[in-house]
Amino acid sequence: MFSSLKIRNYRLFFLGQVVSNTGTWMQRIAQDWLVLSLTGSSAAVGITTALQFLPMLLFGLYGGVLVDRMRKRPTLLATQTAMGVTGLLLAFLTISGHVQVWHVYVAAFAVGLATVVDNPARQSFVSEMVGPGQLQNAVSLNSANFQSARLVGPAVAGVLITGVGTGWAFLFNGLSFIAPIAGLLLMRTRELHVVERAPRAKGQLREGLRYVAGRPELLWPIVLVGFIGTFGFNFPVWLSAFADDIFHAGAGSYSLFNTLMAVGSLAGALLAARRGTARLRVLIAGALGFGVLEIVAAAAPNLWVFALLMVPIGIAGLTVNVTANTAVQMATDPAMRGRVMALFMMVFMGGTPLGAPLVGWVTDVYGSRVGFAVGGLVSTTAAVVIGVILTRVGGVRVSVAWNHGHPHLRLEPRRQPARAMA
Repeated sequence: MFSSLKIRNYRLFFLGQVVSNTGTWMQRIAQDWLVLSLTGSSAAVGITTALQFLPMLLFGLYGGVLVDRMRKRPTLLATQTAMGVTGLLLAFLTISGHVQVWHVYVAAFAVGLATVVDNPARQSFVSEMVGPGQLQNAVSLNSANFQSARLVGPAVAGVLITGVGTGWAFLFNGLSFIAPIAGLLLMRTRELHVVERAPRAKGQLREGLRYVAGRPELLWPIVLVGFIGTFGFNFPVWLSAFADDIFHAGAGSYSLFNTLMAVGSLAGALLAARRGTARLRVLIAGALGFGVLEIVAAAAPNLWVFALLMVPIGIAGLTVNVTANTAVQMATDPAMRGRVMALFMMVFMGGTPLGAPLVGWVTDVYGSRVGFAVGGLVSTTAAVVIGVILTRVGGVRVSVAWNHGHPHLRLEPRRQPARAMA
């Protein structure tokens, strides 16, 4: 389960991310709370989130082009330093009492700009640290790392905000970037897997899009992740609505739902690390399970059944994310990996803000249960349709075999029609 941690460079990277991810989650909580305190407006909080995601939607693909041209380690040193400095500036303004809401907007947009390059660089740098044999394990452990921070960071932020003030959470986040920067500086460059960089040339963005479009094993997993990210991952909309409108249980139950989903996501990441391979049938099965579980949760009769369903939903959602990420990376030429992963992250991360208003409208008009069920139905349909497409493209068919009275689904090569004898 933890085999990639035997590699020194990746171990340094992983430990740095443990600290940095915790700080990132602390800043997310502190940032939203500060904006709400300054304005009293939930819309202002939404603007802050939108500003942080907007650069990825606008410039994500260009970030991938840059990453393919540059060395990953120096690039990450620059982006991590920029995000750390942003956190420290926000901490200074907040602690000194001079912070205004536009400062937070600018900081959120600045972090988003750094993320445009940082995300594809981090994603593609993993393969340079561990090589293809440990790629799935390392990607899975990265997800487990992020989900662990998701459990710890908000709790620590809550203690700091209530105890000493919001600015100290920003300060912790700014200082937390010392850990990944130190890890990058301590790496042994001779142990990295050398990847040929793409030369500077015109049309590299179009080249990346054509590259993905011409490879079904890349295109369809990205399309699937796009549907699920846009329509199936709108949990802030649904979980708050179920807590308030369906179960009338308040903020405590909303926190419980998120915590249980994070526990499931962490378990899903560790299971993916143990599995060791990224098979497209696992991706389709995970997506199908994710959609079906959302439909079941939409009909949950009481709060505790709904809450318990958050754990398997978290497992299935993380299985989709990790398996798609690894499958796409392993099927991509190293010289194209930055552009392909930029497209992957843009589709996955950018889809949710685009889908949230539509899903929110369905939830407001037709009710929380219908809104959640629609998200699950879209995810299920996408899994079935793309699963069928991939089986046809791959020249396989689904067969059902009975073993001790139980059905088992198998993928078998399609039989080619016999040629007529001359």
